[in-house]
Amino acid sequence: MADVLRDIKQQSSEWVHDEIHESRFAWQEGYGGFTVSVSHRDRLKQYIADQEEHHKKVSFQDEYIRLLERNGVEFKKEYLW
Repeated sequence: MADVLRDIKQQSSEWVHDEIHESRFAWQEGYGGFTVSVSHRDRLKQYIADQEEHHKKVSFQDEYIRLLERNGVEFKKEYLW
């Protein structure tokens, strides 16, 4: 996963810099990866489509913490942001 994310970050950063000319763009350090069952694919697509509206009500940080907790992932809040 680390290699895939490194390549995605590198290619997308180059695209943002070259095509959008946003010189200040940079990816944050680290990442989280989760799998999704094929049976939930349509639900995930809808979630992604509704994300902008959803995050007007629930912050990304709060949602991410709930996701970690719901799936039993141990974490320390001081290392998340």
